Order: sequence, then structure tokens, then C-alpha cells
Amino acid sequence: MDLQQIKQRYDIIGNDPRLLLALNKAMQVAPTDLSILITGESGVGKDVFSRIIHENSNRKHARQGRGLISVNCGAIPEGTIESELFGHTKGAFTGADRSRKGYFEEADGGTIFLDEIGELPLAMQVKLLRVLENGEIIPVGSSTAQKINVRVVAATNIDIVDAVRHGRFREDLYYRLNQISIYIPPLRERKDDIPLLIRKFSSDVAEEYHMPPIVLTEEARRMAMDYPWYGNVRELKNITRQIAVLETERSITPAILQNYISYIPAEKMPVVVEKPTEQQITDRELLLKALSMGQMINEMRQEITDLRQAITQLATGRQQMPINGYHLGNPDSSDHSHLPAGKWKLVGEDDEFVTPEVIEEPSVALDEREKQAIITALSHHDGNRKLAADELHISERTLYRKIKQYNLSL
Repeated sequence: MDLQQIKQRYDIIGNDPRLLLALNKAMQVAPTDLSILITGESGVGKDVFSRIIHENSNRKHARQGRGLISVNCGAIPEGTIESELFGHTKGAFTGADRSRKGYFEEADGGTIFLDEIGELPLAMQVKLLRVLENGEIIPVGSSTAQKINVRVVAATNIDIVDAVRHGRFREDLYYRLNQISIYIPPLRERKDDIPLLIRKFSSDVAEEYHMPPIVLTEEARRMAMDYPWYGNVRELKNITRQIAVLETERSITPAILQNYISYIPAEKMPVVVEKPTEQQITDRELLLKALSMGQMINEMRQEITDLRQAITQLATGRQQMPINGYHLGNPDSSDHSHLPAGKWKLVGEDDEFVTPEVIEEPSVALDEREKQAIITALSHHDGNRKLAADELHISERTLYRKIKQYNLSL
């Protein structure tokens, strides 16, 4: 059977070289028993290719009507997927009142199509690998392996190589499934096929509902070819049928087409980053400085605590010890020239001990900046303390305490 006959039999429309390559490869590997991995976006027709492979293989007559079993791995709950695939014995779990065959046993002698194989849990990937390598299944609740003869055709719409790289899919299973790979290109990569598909789907609707087919104007045709079609052939078919049924006008203009293809999923929308204004930049810098100043204040307070503890030990022990790079001598000495000028003052009675105290001018400056940042944030949000606290990256309770501390009347 040549490619043209295959296309007619399975309603495949298009002449894109990559699509024809995929079809040709499917026909070449169909008579073999090699495992096949079909990749491509959702809606490109991976399930159709699984039928092509099975129905042109030597397994097509196995268990008439049950030769091809299709399983959506992403639609089965993780807790039941082992039982669904491999079956279970009576009493294997609560509710198992009888033994049940799994999909693999049902497909014995034929083909099993595992769609969305990338969604298979890692624990199940290990068991699937054993089935592929040994040709054996073990039903849930049983300790006896059963021999089966099943050909596996798998499909995925994810980047399976990336999933392997990040540990979401087993590398050994990937190589076992990927004996032959078939890639189906998305519709936006074969734009010339889009008008052909619209014509085909329009004719189908016209025949089904006994109405004239729709025809796209030249401008509408170009618009359809430029549209990204993230849902691929499935989306194109649905939209064509909608237009054919709902529109009374048979000549479809860009204005009409726009009503049906204007939707683009949020994750596909381009990200637009607005350039901040000079005022926004200034305010943000001020807030960032205030936050960094707050961190500096905490660090300075910790240093002061450490210094006081160290000098108390010095005064008590009557010994010399270095503190923060300065050498404090005998506290009985009246010579305090070793202390950095303008940084420390000595307090005490009869020089019984020496206690350093940081002069508060720097802290006052920092407090003023912190106070200004709070005022700015509250002003931005019309006094809303929750929003202001979020902008300052502090809790609302902390903000309330700061407002009281600085006696702000807002």
C-alpha cells in the first residue's frame, strides 16, 4: 500500500515533507515487532499513527476487535494504574471481589498503545521496563509471572529527552521504548497544509448537514496560515466545524475568522515588560536602601552586644584583649588614646570598669531613612498597611510597631 492510499484510508490531509516522512517510517516499521515511540504536540494525530502501525502489522488479526488496546497513562489514577495495566487477583485489595485482566493481558498477541507515556509514575516505569525486557507481567496480589506477547507503541507530547535529563523519566526505559522514533510536526510548521485541511473539514460538514461548504477569502486564508494553532489539527477541525454550522455567510472573511481564532492560551502569550518610570525607580531604590539599612542596624546591634561582653570580660579579668581590631589596655589606665577617636566614650565610676557605647548619630540617620521608606510605602497605597507591609517585605505587625515607634500619624 503506497502513501497516497494510506492517506486516503486514514483521512490524513497534507503534503508536508516531514509529515510524509513520518508516514513512510510508520509503514516501514509496521511489520516488525520493534517498540515505537511517537512524539509530537497534542492534537497532531499520534493515535492515528498507532492505528496505522498496528493495522499494517502481522498482529492486526490477533483477537479480532481487541488487537489494539489504547491506554491513556495520564488519565489513570496513580493508585490504580498497576492494576489497570497488569490486572489483579481476587482479594488483592479492598473491593477486589474477583480477579481482573489488565490491559496488557487483554492485548496479548496484539498491540498496546500507551499514550502520554511521559505521565507514567516512576515506580510504574520500572515495572513497565521489566515487561518489555522479559515479556512477563505480575498481576497485583500475585507472585506468579505470566508470559505475554505484546507489542508496545508509546506516545508523548512532552520533551521526553528533557524529562530523562531531569530525572522525571527513566533513561533505560526511554531507550527500550525508543527503538524506532516517529516525530509528527505541529500544524504551524506545515502551513501549506492548513487550507487543505479546512477544505476537507468544511466538505465533511457540508455533506453531513446538507449545506454549502464554506470558502475562505484570500485574506482569511493567509490569516489561517499565520495563526499558530496550538491545538493543531484537532483545534483546526473544531473551529472549521463551528464556522460551517454557525455562520450563514459561506464566504469567510478575516473579520469572521477572527471571531473564532482570537483565543490564545495564557502560557503562549508573549510576556510584555513595562519600563518603569524614573519615579518608580527612585522609590524602589529608596525601599531597597531602607531594607538594607534595616539589616545593617541588626548587624551593628549584634556587634555592640559582642563588644560590651568582651570589654566586660576585660574589665573583670584585668587583661589585655583585642576587640574589633583595637587593643584595649588596662582599664585602670587613664590613657585611652588606643580607642578610636569619636567612636567611643568611657563611663563608669572610679574606673572600676570600662564600657564602650556607640555614639548614636549613625543610628539616627538610619532610623530616619527607615521612617521615610515607611512613609513612602504608605503613601503609595493610600495608607493601606497590608499593602505597604508587602511592599516593604515586612509583616503588618512589624509595620504597626514601626508606625508607633516613629509616632507617625497617617
